[in-house]
Amino acid sequence: MYQAQRISKSEFVPLRHLSYHVRVWGEPNPQLAPLVLTHGWMDVAASWQFLVDAFSEAFMQGRQIIAPDWRGYGLTTGDPTDNYWFADYLADLDFLLDHYAADQAVDLVGHSLGGNVVMHYAGVRPGRIRRLINVEGFGGPGNKPESAPKRISQWMDELKKLAKGEMNLRPYASAEGVAQRLIKTNPRLGRDAAGQGRAYWLAHHWAAEKQTGQWEILGDPAHKVGGPLLARSEEILALYGAIEAPVLFVEASDNSLVGWYGGRFTLEQFHERLNAVANLKRAKMSDCGHMLHHDQPEQLAKLIEDFVL
Repeated sequence: MYQAQRISKSEFVPLRHLSYHVRVWGEPNPQLAPLVLTHGWMDVAASWQFLVDAFSEAFMQGRQIIAPDWRGYGLTTGDPTDNYWFADYLADLDFLLDHYAADQAVDLVGHSLGGNVVMHYAGVRPGRIRRLINVEGFGGPGNKPESAPKRISQWMDELKKLAKGEMNLRPYASAEGVAQRLIKTNPRLGRDAAGQGRAYWLAHHWAAEKQTGQWEILGDPAHKVGGPLLARSEEILALYGAIEAPVLFVEASDNSLVGWYGGRFTLEQFHERLNAVANLKRAKMSDCGHMLHHDQPEQLAKLIEDFVL
């Protein structure tokens, strides 16, 4: 199993009727902007461990790194719910920054869902961000008003399926089963001993053993319920246009959008959307897929270091 080189401490922050779990590396430093790492859909804060270990000693010197488990993921707990609203992630992040960096602008990183959150947040609270790194946070196609009836109907249908247990996440007999599931999703983790070691390490943080002896994913199945609100391109462009911080967009060599949207939203369309960002730099990593912080943490660490310093 992978051996973490830099050990995080777990903190729990009371926030918006939740107990928010946050992994923290290092101590606060008023002279150096904290680095905040936000994870993606059906992921957890511990997923950033390989990246943190890949940072150079010079970069880590005196720097605090903060990585929350989003609501409904990992060890963050609160009242049960049957659906999640995207805007709540922005508010949660705002409260977390009040707690950890009330008087500092931060360097903010987001992967996938987290990448979408940080892009929107930076448009809403531009003064709170020193540098922004979006790692494969593409968002999705813009929607037309006439699609609203179908979207809301689908949302209500999915709520009923969730209530019947039809959207529950599959349990696993062992941590090894969880690791094999991770490898199936990301075959690069299975191609050598190092990757397999990361998969087994992730399995022990991505899931937990229950009293039944089965291992359950630390993600609320309610996250599978699509929201009723339409994402509109005009609103996204307005948010992107309000970002003041320099932005680095990091893209994997594999094109994930091909499989996700079947041509309804392409990489070229997303690149066009990025043109709304005033101060933008782009980078493309080699030999990696969507989980590029698992596949090539050293490459990503170097890109972040060069951009932040």
